[in-house]
Amino acid sequence: MQGFAGFLWLLNIALILFSGFALIDAATRREDAYRAAEKQTKPFWLIILGLALVVNLIFGILSFLPIIGLIATIVYMVDVRPALRRLPGGGRSRRGSSSDGPYGPWNGGR
Repeated sequence: MQGFAGFLWLLNIALILFSGFALIDAATRREDAYRAAEKQTKPFWLIILGLALVVNLIFGILSFLPIIGLIATIVYMVDVRPALRRLPGGGRSRRGSSSDGPYGPWNGGR
């Protein structure tokens, strides 16, 4: 029985890491990228993935709630994330340099 408990513990850690990665990935994408990819809004995915992470932390693997969170995380990873990555810039938040103006770099793009 102890080996099975160890396996469930490792599985729970893997689920926590998976949902945590998805949450961080969703947080680093631009808000307008979600609309451009015709997916739900960024706050929607942050709430869903945040709930999935919290449920995995609280309930472990022995409840049906983490399975629902896992399904939501898988949907994000196989549907939303690839759609965001296909957008120009990968849907990532772009931080400009100090020489960037409202229409591009002041230094002529050098």
